[in-house]
Amino acid sequence: MGTSKIEERYDRNFDTISHGEQKTLGGSKVVVIGLGGLGGCVCEMLARIGIGNLTLIDGDVFEHSNLNRQLLSEEGLIGFSKAQAAKDRVNAINSDVIVNHLAEYVDESNLYDRIKNGDVVMDCLDSISTRFKLQKAAKKASIPIVSGAIAGVAGQVTVIFPGDKGYELIYGKKGGKQSEGVETKTGNIAYCAFLVAALQSSECLKVLLDRGDILRNKLLIAELWTNTFDIVDLL
Repeated sequence: MGTSKIEERYDRNFDTISHGEQKTLGGSKVVVIGLGGLGGCVCEMLARIGIGNLTLIDGDVFEHSNLNRQLLSEEGLIGFSKAQAAKDRVNAINSDVIVNHLAEYVDESNLYDRIKNGDVVMDCLDSISTRFKLQKAAKKASIPIVSGAIAGVAGQVTVIFPGDKGYELIYGKKGGKQSEGVETKTGNIAYCAFLVAALQSSECLKVLLDRGDILRNKLLIAELWTNTFDIVDLL
């Protein structure tokens, strides 16, 4: 894309972010793990804002139950790979973004290799046990995590830098007896997923640009029935 087209594409980013910051985003690499309610929205926002390189990971395919909240899901895509749909969506939004899509699940055997070249990893998972494995891999790779979780109309966001206690401060050591998130019992509503994904995307940009108040060792909790927004110090 020519220089003038690039300037036009990001015209509404300026002057909320500077031209120099836009260039930084264009040179950044972000890994998104989980491409459901949170991850589908996150990759959409990061593509539009101008992140230059996205690695999109999910081994799942779309089901009818995804249609209530997952941005990437469509009736015609039932049974279709979420990773492929995410790549197609990003390519349709911003052809300048380099996309590496992986239709696979993550565990101890592949997490480090999948995230080691990233600048930030976006935790859009629905498994607490996998989050702990991700934190271990991210520490080894020296990469910060931006984590989001949703349940019903409640959600949370935090940022974990290498060496932070991170998930232990939220879930207890190794997640206690929990393996899956509470959303398996409460369900999820679309607007809550979109809101939390927006907050995650905001934290991602702040980390990449080293700007603003980052939710490190803090947990932002939103509950939309009561319009309650709290930031809890985790230390």
